[in-house]
Amino acid sequence: MLYPDAVESAIRKFFSLRYTYCMRLSPPKKIKFNSRLLPLAFGALVILQLLAPYKGWLALLVGLGGAWLSSALWARSLQRTLRLERQVRSVWAQVGDTLEESFILSNRGWARGVWVELTDETTMPDYHFNQVVNVDAQHSIHWRSNAICQKRGLFTLGPTRLRTGDPLGLYTVTQFYPETTTMIITPRIVHLPAIKVAPGGRAGTGRPKANAPEPTVSASGVRDYAPGDSLRRIHWPTSARRNDFYVRLFDNTPAGDWWIFLDMDQMAQVGHGDTSTEEHSVILAASLAERGLRNNKAVGLVTHGQETVWLPPQEGEAQRWQILRALAMVKPGPRSLGDLLGRTRPGFGQQASLIIITPTPQSEWIEALLPLLRRGIAPTILLLDPLSFGGSASLAKTLAHLSALDVAHYVITPALLNQGVDWVEE
Repeated sequence: MLYPDAVESAIRKFFSLRYTYCMRLSPPKKIKFNSRLLPLAFGALVILQLLAPYKGWLALLVGLGGAWLSSALWARSLQRTLRLERQVRSVWAQVGDTLEESFILSNRGWARGVWVELTDETTMPDYHFNQVVNVDAQHSIHWRSNAICQKRGLFTLGPTRLRTGDPLGLYTVTQFYPETTTMIITPRIVHLPAIKVAPGGRAGTGRPKANAPEPTVSASGVRDYAPGDSLRRIHWPTSARRNDFYVRLFDNTPAGDWWIFLDMDQMAQVGHGDTSTEEHSVILAASLAERGLRNNKAVGLVTHGQETVWLPPQEGEAQRWQILRALAMVKPGPRSLGDLLGRTRPGFGQQASLIIITPTPQSEWIEALLPLLRRGIAPTILLLDPLSFGGSASLAKTLAHLSALDVAHYVITPALLNQGVDWVEE
């Protein structure tokens, strides 16, 4: 599994016990009488026996009354003694994992459950355990239900409805278990191809970054002066010799936080279901977050679908769960990538590593990227090729624009994410 065993085991135990406890609570129970003719027939026999006493009427009365009473007692016993327990192994899973639930149907009464119909109202796609079983008196039956998690999202297990009755079908007993538990299916994590995230950062945190302007121990070279550079970093001898301004480069400058920007503009998405740019973008974001966190990076996530997600960069297991949970539920929305970049611009720290994942073929959003470049933020652009996902737009103009700005970028196709390449570290 993706998460450390100790953390996952504790969470599984907590939610499983809570769900099992809820299922053990006494559910709402109803007994329904199904025959309208039986009381009429019984009443008619009573009247006939009173008006014209006859042993035949009396025998029918005794037989009919005995069957009625037996069925009522049978149904009453099932109502009071039949119990269903439902246990889920884990409330977190990843697309492709196996969801496993166990069920225990116990009958502590004297009446046998000749037929017990179980109806599941779980919201998870392609997962329903509806079935009919039988359980003897003073016995319990146990079985498991398995299913492959095929779609990311937030789902509920339950509620559950139980129906049974007496052998003659005169009464129907209904038990409704309204309790539900939340099941989160996170996107699958893939081994990424050779994608190198452009380094960024600020002095005093993270790992060393080559060719950065922050002063630390020793200078390693010079580069052209850029707007916003401090005048104290200008290397005057080189500037005088080359008749232009140059600033010093320093060693041991750390790489900065990762900000993953996920473009969920509904107008830019191409394809359907698992083969869409939407799903591949989410997979790519989840895989990059996993890669960064495993390398002890502080990783954040920004996206705007039907709701805005803003998770500032942090390290650790808690951040991994937060990011995966957000990605499990994200859906496309109306906001464009350019609008999203413009609105969130003030929140970035100087020289952070910005990773933009987008299927947008138009290059207008690059205008919103220019102020971030001038602030020293190092972007890495991951472009999902619309043509490979069944679209008709070309990335040629966007690629040319990014190349002219010397911005690191990669073209992502479905085959690239599905080829199973090992992790490539910076």
